[in-house]
Amino acid sequence: MKVLIVGSVALDTIKTPFGKVKDILGGSAVYSSTSASNFAPVNLVAVVGEDFPKKHIEFLMAKGINLKGMEIVKNGKTFRWEGEYGWDFADPKTLATHLNVFASFDPVIPAQYRDSEFLFLANIDPVIQTKVLSQVNKPKLILCDTMNYWISSKRAELIKLLKKVDIFLLNESEAKQLSGEAGVVKAVRAIFKMGAKRLIVKKGEHGAMLFSKAHVFCAPAYLLESVYDPTGAGDTFAGGFIGYLAKCGKVTEENLRRAIIYGNIMATFAVEDFSLRRLAKVTKKDIEKRFDEYKKLTCF
Repeated sequence: MKVLIVGSVALDTIKTPFGKVKDILGGSAVYSSTSASNFAPVNLVAVVGEDFPKKHIEFLMAKGINLKGMEIVKNGKTFRWEGEYGWDFADPKTLATHLNVFASFDPVIPAQYRDSEFLFLANIDPVIQTKVLSQVNKPKLILCDTMNYWISSKRAELIKLLKKVDIFLLNESEAKQLSGEAGVVKAVRAIFKMGAKRLIVKKGEHGAMLFSKAHVFCAPAYLLESVYDPTGAGDTFAGGFIGYLAKCGKVTEENLRRAIIYGNIMATFAVEDFSLRRLAKVTKKDIEKRFDEYKKLTCF
């Protein structure tokens, strides 16, 4: 089954303790689409400028990602972000943000995309995410991401949106910010009272937690020897998660739990090098090998 992903495509400049790269491929839609494409066909909706390198378009197409919904704005410039990470890789310092054509992003879902069975609303304005929902035809599952900026600036719109999606995705600090609670469990309960159906709370290097009103599933992170660049790890997780569900075709508790594991595994590939250098080379054999290793790490 097909996955529809709506989000950002960017050119990133990133500095970590291991080096610096300039104008490399990035953006929530890129990381999540590349990740999901290992499991299912992907339809992408995004916007770029005329300066967006042709080699990146060729890369996405080679991954089997349908770019019918990616608008190229004539004479426009692509969204750019520059950030710097310290040794702990937590909360990168944003040095520069140039929204460019992304500032006026108003996605139109192509007719051939509207029956996509699985939808990932990557981290964009909740008003735009709601507009996307009005253009699709009852997908089997809607996964929605957000960030602290939208929680503080468009809280009311975000709460309306979370009632319409099947799984709401946020990290631990965002869950606490949205709920006003200091602990994760209380935060999750408060967000359920707002109307959420299921929640995934990302814990970065410590894994992820899946919450429904009846079940809780905690998945630790896979142990890695080297982390070079955590940019896009959360989006890669989301792509692996929804891509695996699309491969299964059915949304069951068992499939949701396995999807969390595959999401964790895909994120480990993303952080092993800058941009998509490692993620781009991942094979199905690589994924299954790491899945088997993960099972050994968590078996008792």
